[in-house]
Amino acid sequence: MKIKKQLIELKSFYFLLMFFLSFGIFAQETSENSIAFSESDSNLEWGPCPDFMPEGCNIAVLHGNPAEKNADIFFKVPANAYITNHTHTSPERMILVSGEMEVTYEGEQPQILKEGSYAYGPANKPHSAKCGDSPCVLFIAFEDPVDAMPVEKD
Repeated sequence: MKIKKQLIELKSFYFLLMFFLSFGIFAQETSENSIAFSESDSNLEWGPCPDFMPEGCNIAVLHGNPAEKNADIFFKVPANAYITNHTHTSPERMILVSGEMEVTYEGEQPQILKEGSYAYGPANKPHSAKCGDSPCVLFIAFEDPVDAMPVEKD
């Protein structure tokens, strides 16, 4: 009986030890700092879009590395700019920060995004867009590396 009690106590001890050790592993602090940007932040570094995008198009990386998974960007185009039919190998999660944008995915009706609108774009699905009468800034979260490839319409 005494041995059985000791065995139960030993199992309980190991269970608690493993629990606290695993809790300690998951409770470690991260060395990454929080960030916050607005579309007009002077700390943003705006770079050019791919050549097939409209003149005046710019991209700013907000978080992550665009060559790796999970990068966030601002995508900015001038008023009345047309974004030609293209695809991305990654799904896109988007919020229109400023302006108004009409987005058309292949086989779907056009959708009008207004400031604050959320949109999801599936990977590899061709789409085009047109910015309204004022410049458009779109926040885009990519799951996979950031890319854009033009698609010729049939």
